[in-house]
Amino acid sequence: MPIGLLTLEIHIPDAHSLKDKRQVIRSLKDRLRGQFNVAVAELDHQELWQRSVVGVVSLSGDAAHLEQSLQAVFAESERLLGRDLIGHEIELL
Repeated sequence: MPIGLLTLEIHIPDAHSLKDKRQVIRSLKDRLRGQFNVAVAELDHQELWQRSVVGVVSLSGDAAHLEQSLQAVFAESERLLGRDLIGHEIELL
């Protein structure tokens, strides 16, 4: 059974506190969980105000469907974050 991991690297220049950053990250996590039924967690830079690495994980019986689903999650993330999304990587395990 393939496992898919989408890693999103985010820079939030308008965040002036951890509270500002958490609001952006929480909104992203809630939207992706609700729309795509995926697991979402902040993986790195928890202590920095303007940086974050968010991981999105999903399972599927079909690797092609899994990659297509993660591409859709990435597209929605890109739409939500705009210029704040500075990098991404999709891995199938």
